Amino acid sequence: MCGRYATTRSSADLTALFEAVDDSGGGIAPAYNVAPTDPVPIVRLSRSLGSRALSIARWGLLPVWAKAPAVGSRMINARVESVATSPAYARPFVSRRCLVPADGWYEWVRRGSRRQPYFMTAADGAPLAFAGLWGPWGEGEARRLTCTVLTTAAVGDLAAVHDRMPLLLAPDRWAAWLQAPADDPALLSPPPAALVEALEIRPVGPAVGNVRNDGPGLVAPVAAPPLGSSAAPPLTLF
Repeated sequence: MCGRYATTRSSADLTALFEAVDDSGGGIAPAYNVAPTDPVPIVRLSRSLGSRALSIARWGLLPVWAKAPAVGSRMINARVESVATSPAYARPFVSRRCLVPADGWYEWVRRGSRRQPYFMTAADGAPLAFAGLWGPWGEGEARRLTCTVLTTAAVGDLAAVHDRMPLLLAPDRWAAWLQAPADDPALLSPPPAALVEALEIRPVGPAVGNVRNDGPGLVAPVAAPPLGSSAAPPLTLF
């Protein structure tokens, strides 16, 4: 599961990285503690612009049949195992896939009475891209874009932190994720081993547990016992 993450690059950085047109309206700001229902940057294909677009979407997909925005808080993640058949996700999976830029994501592991947060991020500071879906919701001035992040079974050392992880996309899969046919068997394949092995599992301080906290101090490393078989079952906040 992915219930909290960081995305701190500017719109200029993201448009250059993803070769996209900036359609965000200046709404992108560094966020070290993204939580469900927050506005986040996404990269999608825009028919009106005829290109990739960097847009702002509310995290938590709102199906067109949703009666209220609160529904989205329960739809921040879509599982790769069921995304193609789920009533809520099947339609956007066909035609509204997006990239969700990120620096990394957080998970919590319980150690006795204490919960130790970890930040999963590229050891070399490279940007990450989560596979996502997006969709419009509402009418007129209330219209907004919303999104969800796909999750898959955790692999490698990440499984010691949580049994799920975001579906990470290497740069050579970005184009296919945005425009390949939904029946392409490679779309939902696990992230490449090299991408996962390049991740750092970084223990961080408890301040990230409060959604009101933000800033680079949240991703600063702290001392913590190594992950191992003696740890209690993983725990997330969502």
